[in-house]
Amino acid sequence: MKNRALPGAITGLGSLLVAASLLTAAGAYHIIKRIPIADNGGWDYVTADSQARRLYVPHATEVVVLDLDSGKIVGKIAGLEDVHGVALAPEFGHGFISASDPGSVTMFDMKTLAVLGKERVGDDPNGIIYDPFTKRIFSADRGSKRLTAIDAKTGKTVGAVNDLGGRTEHLASDQAGHVFLNIQDVGKLHKIDAKEMKILETWQIAPPCGQPSSMDMDRAHNRVFIGCRGNLPSQPAMPTVLAVVDGSNGKVVATEAIGAGVDALEFEAKTGLIFVSTGGGDGILSIFHEDKPDKYSLVQNVKTLPGARTMALDHKTGNIYLPVADFGPTPEATPENPRPRARPLPGTFSVLMVGR
Repeated sequence: MKNRALPGAITGLGSLLVAASLLTAAGAYHIIKRIPIADNGGWDYVTADSQARRLYVPHATEVVVLDLDSGKIVGKIAGLEDVHGVALAPEFGHGFISASDPGSVTMFDMKTLAVLGKERVGDDPNGIIYDPFTKRIFSADRGSKRLTAIDAKTGKTVGAVNDLGGRTEHLASDQAGHVFLNIQDVGKLHKIDAKEMKILETWQIAPPCGQPSSMDMDRAHNRVFIGCRGNLPSQPAMPTVLAVVDGSNGKVVATEAIGAGVDALEFEAKTGLIFVSTGGGDGILSIFHEDKPDKYSLVQNVKTLPGARTMALDHKTGNIYLPVADFGPTPEATPENPRPRARPLPGTFSVLMVGR
């Protein structure tokens, strides 16, 4: 009996050694440099094109494009208003920008950065992704509480899911016919048929996931990773956590503590690492390892900067890029603005590069 048990024990030890080596390697993550852009205004989600070696940085009225290897600005897509995110469909050579103007998606040429068209979508589009399975761009439209699907070749709307029951936030595709969409203000997660554009399942994930925000997936194991901001008015007090959801049944199978102000996360399949950016307090980039599909461990908390809440992962180098700025003092609260935010100081907008 002991001899029969030995191979399994060796296999288990091997898995632990592999995980330990990954944790040791990841433990050296630190800020490598700060890349200046020096414009003014706010920012939102950044997108890395690891193949074409470009980083798209939406910023106020434009998208600044950096070379991932040199950090130099290689171009801009200007003349926009209140930009949020960028999704890329490389097989068609098209990129797409979501903007609240009051709600549009702009299509551009990925080589020349020339604007090719603009499609009106729901009000206040925020999260935006490309799904290669359906060859569609999906825009989560917060103001209209709907999901809009756009043909990535033509740039034209081909469908929508309306009346989603709350404020939409981030979304992710399993690239097998489904889109997962957070409904932030009610703590729910929709599973949507990406072709037929209809809700298949709605799962209550609060508690433990209050205010579900950022999202990515381990597609091989059908696990949805969600950054949760915490309390909801209609729910008991909840901490800020990384929640792992089984994409087949909506069950929360694991949670891990994170900092405040989460707004982005990405999964690196080749290492099993999950990067979660939280911009509250001093700013923290939390790195977790997927030990098993339902078991996770903290690798490292990397101190970044206040407000470094969004991020992009370069899947070629493993480097992480986080937009940041220096901030002035927080204004005093007023009846019109009871929760004022500190404003970025002019000329300090930049991108932190974190790596090993």
